[in-house]
Amino acid sequence: MPKKSEQYKVIIYNVGLILMYYTIIILFPIFLVLFYPNEMINIFGFAFPAFFSFILGYTLFKISNISSPQTVTVREGAVIVLLTWLSVVLIGSIPFMIIEHLTFSQAVFESTSGFTTTGLTMFTDVTNVSKMILVWRSFMQFIGGAGFALIMMGSVIGPKGFGLYHAEGRVDNIAPNIKRSARIISLIYVSYAIIGTILLDIFGMPLFDAFNHSLTALATGGFSVRNGSIGEYNNLSLEIIIIILMFLGGTGFGVHYVLWKGNFKALIKNGEPWLMLSTIFLTSTLISINGFGKIFNSFSEGFRESIFQTASAITGTGFSTVDLTNPTWINFGLAMFILTSLMMAGGGMDSTAGGLKQYRIWVTIKVVIHSIKEFLLPSKSVTKIFAWKGQNKNTITNDDIKEIFLVFSMYFFTFFIGSIILSTYGYDLTSSMFEFASAMNGVGLSVGITKPTMPLGAMWTLTIAMFTGRLEFLVIIYAIAKLVVDLKETIKK
Repeated sequence: MPKKSEQYKVIIYNVGLILMYYTIIILFPIFLVLFYPNEMINIFGFAFPAFFSFILGYTLFKISNISSPQTVTVREGAVIVLLTWLSVVLIGSIPFMIIEHLTFSQAVFESTSGFTTTGLTMFTDVTNVSKMILVWRSFMQFIGGAGFALIMMGSVIGPKGFGLYHAEGRVDNIAPNIKRSARIISLIYVSYAIIGTILLDIFGMPLFDAFNHSLTALATGGFSVRNGSIGEYNNLSLEIIIIILMFLGGTGFGVHYVLWKGNFKALIKNGEPWLMLSTIFLTSTLISINGFGKIFNSFSEGFRESIFQTASAITGTGFSTVDLTNPTWINFGLAMFILTSLMMAGGGMDSTAGGLKQYRIWVTIKVVIHSIKEFLLPSKSVTKIFAWKGQNKNTITNDDIKEIFLVFSMYFFTFFIGSIILSTYGYDLTSSMFEFASAMNGVGLSVGITKPTMPLGAMWTLTIAMFTGRLEFLVIIYAIAKLVVDLKETIKK
């Protein structure tokens, strides 16, 4: 194992490198002046943070005194991911303060919501927001969805980024080396975004709207350029396209890879997409039947609205076609319970979605079934549990079950504490549970708690929930633990 000083040189080098490349990402919205010259006055709002990011990154890069990429272990990767996400969120909040004059807390909330692909927002009227800012919000979600550190580092350090790849929450190596995996993910992601933009434009959505909604639907982010979200268009064709994009975003990259390769045998054996599909249709049917005559005038109307909301909830997107702040929906107990549960469940592993992840739920189901079968078999029988993930058939070990238990425990414990904290600010428990689940699982559906005038304590509670939920708690815990232990050892010396 490398010396501590060498480990931190690797960490500083990689964070510095990422921040220098981050400059390009921050400058991306400036291209909009070619189409909207009146946005020229907002260029400084992006030029300044881009300059700051480059200078900070270059300084760290030079301080590290490393001339070429070094192998990143999982421990170093956890610290790099934590510091990278903190840095990009804070720097990414600057345009919101300069251009739209949000407070520091509001800007950090918006930036965190963007990069974590949550979609909760501080803006009450997006029609009055700068188009450059609207594109920045969408692009943040697009980049954050694929895993900022994964895309940047996979492109920079190639096969030596194994530790970072796994610390970022990616367990499915779709190619023999990390650099190729990152490039394949990028290709799939960008291709879907282009196709989505074209289809949305063809079926009646303005091109600017189509571009933004394609990015945020695929990123399962949910930021919209309309106050009424997708429901404002009242267009069934657009809703179907958005549902497909949300489902694609909520499906693991490994599953997309086997689809692109034409490996349909492996595709059929992957339990995640089928579990997610069946869950969407089952819960949509339950809500439609239960709401018929109460909220919906017909079953078809109910199913149309239900399937969009359930798909949005389970994929962690946050688009809506109904007003969930309406008391009629808030008091629709079964629907609110189902949507909250779906937000907790989340989408596929290695996807842009948040939540517990369908793979973990699928493995849990297989473990339960296996336990029942094992009970019925002769006592000396030895059996194994297998689960397909992408193109790989994985043997489920005790370590896998332990990891699932840890993640489930952390999620439910945090959900319980966070909901209680929100309720202390005067919100009813049902609304608090819904809003916190939405934030922690990167969804973005809101019952009206999230607003610029909300108490600062509640705002930061949701901000922390978005950040920790995106990195699945353990990465943050491991990174902080390493930093604290190394600091203690340094003090003792």
